[in-house]
Amino acid sequence: EVQLQASGGGLVQAGGSLRLSCAASGFTFDDYAIGWFRQAPGKGREGVSGISSANGMTWYSDFVKGRFTVSIDNAKKTVYLQMNSLKPEDTGVYVCAADRGGRSPGDSIALGNDGFDYWGKGTQVTVSS
Repeated sequence: EVQLQASGGGLVQAGGSLRLSCAASGFTFDDYAIGWFRQAPGKGREGVSGISSANGMTWYSDFVKGRFTVSIDNAKKTVYLQMNSLKPEDTGVYVCAADRGGRSPGDSIALGNDGFDYWGKGTQVTVSS
């Protein structure tokens, strides 16, 4: 059974940090783009960051560049999202997804729902002001 499980969310004050994890199981991890998305209340889903399991290529949205860092541990089939200098507008449900199409993470995220084969359940991130 294919599973993507995001964890690590919580409540943090503005300026604080959180580290999200996305643990994959049930599929090989050799050539996937793993993307992080978030959805704030009343807003649509937006791409946050992504990484390739094949070559470590990364992608960041403009609103998180310089604050968030995505990394991968292929042996553990886990992708991490280190979030620093958090802002109230970073609040939302964070979800990870996997694309087996061999695309770069930026190209996969640009396709939105159509760019990914597997989606996990989200983890809530709340940043208070």
